[in-house]
Amino acid sequence: MSEEDLDQPQTLITHLTELRDRIIRCLIAVFIIFLFLFPFANEIYEFISLPLRDLLPEGASMIATEVASPFLTPFKLSMLLSLYLAMPYVLFQIWRFIAPGMYLTEQRIAIPILSSSIILFYAGTAFAYFVVFPLVFSFFTSVAPDGIEIMTDINRYLDFVLKLFFAFGIAFEIPIIAIILIVTGVTTAEKLASKRPFILVGCFVIGMLLTPPDVISQSLLAIPMWILFEIGIFLARRMEPIKDEIDTLD
Repeated sequence: MSEEDLDQPQTLITHLTELRDRIIRCLIAVFIIFLFLFPFANEIYEFISLPLRDLLPEGASMIATEVASPFLTPFKLSMLLSLYLAMPYVLFQIWRFIAPGMYLTEQRIAIPILSSSIILFYAGTAFAYFVVFPLVFSFFTSVAPDGIEIMTDINRYLDFVLKLFFAFGIAFEIPIIAIILIVTGVTTAEKLASKRPFILVGCFVIGMLLTPPDVISQSLLAIPMWILFEIGIFLARRMEPIKDEIDTLD
């Protein structure tokens, strides 16, 4: 057995140890944020539920249909919000783990992509809260049949809004996905641009699958997805010189 083979297990153990340390740091960061957020769990839930509560008919309110829901629902929201707020640090730890194995040119493109993906995900969730929620909840509360009193369960409401947060957060990552596909050589900007009709139909199909069954929320997801797709193609074309540089290194 050569000396190089003897060193290989030690290298693997070193990488696994580093990975473990970075995972622990991420968990600690999430836990610390949770400790700060949990005392305000009820206030945070009130803020998240405000778009619906503002539109409820006079005298109507949200309800808790399970015994532990008044505690567990704000608790779950605080945990998820802690992970949400810690995501830049989590992605930074991931970056520090994989960066040593990348070329400097690859790092030049990875850093702005990583930063932009965080910003776009936050922008997607903000768009859902400030734009989509008021319109969707206004529609839902206005079409209730006569004699039906709207009393939404707090846990069901949280599951509903988290689904929309995730859907819009991921949808706003489309420019990043387009850039990665083009820069890595999987496709080209011209090929993606030529498939606009299919992409547009796909956006509405995704909007139909990820949002409630109403035209408003589906359109509010599909149209931004298509616009972001166009932005991704535009930015990818500007990054083609960097792609050529990476191809030269390979």
